[in-house]
Amino acid sequence: MGGQACVFYGAAEFSKDCDAVVLVGQENLQRLTAALMELQAECIAFPPFEAGFLLRGHAVHFRCRHPEASGMRLDVMAVLRGCDPFEDLWERRTTVEGPSGLHLELLSLPDLVQSKKTQCDKDWPMIRRLVETHLANTQDDPTPQRIQFWLQQCRTPEYLIDLVRQFPDPAVP
Repeated sequence: MGGQACVFYGAAEFSKDCDAVVLVGQENLQRLTAALMELQAECIAFPPFEAGFLLRGHAVHFRCRHPEASGMRLDVMAVLRGCDPFEDLWERRTTVEGPSGLHLELLSLPDLVQSKKTQCDKDWPMIRRLVETHLANTQDDPTPQRIQFWLQQCRTPEYLIDLVRQFPDPAVP
């Protein structure tokens, strides 16, 4: 749901970690704990890996020690500030099949953009790249949902002016 998803949507970003949003439940947390053990992941900051902290919106940070993932940081969250609950995010997710047949579940583009609206200065240029890349890749198929997304999320005056000229009706409140 972080930099890796940005790469998929065409807004490449160097990412030093992997971010994951999880549904908190006993079975899920047991599976995640088993995966963390396989990765030889150690919790590297407060808070500890506990459901209560995840449900309050805290991220839990791990450092992987397995030779194939050595040094990789993994940030686990259950709540994304300003975003819908996990169940709604899951309904709108994008599923990608890798070359080995592995399925990866990513936040939808609108949810990824919303999740990037943080107080981190580095996230705002990424939002701009995500929206402008989406616009460039899908402008030949301007659905009402896409037009609304572009108009709400676009950060560049030139793009906004073009959009309002192209789609004057959706731009009127």
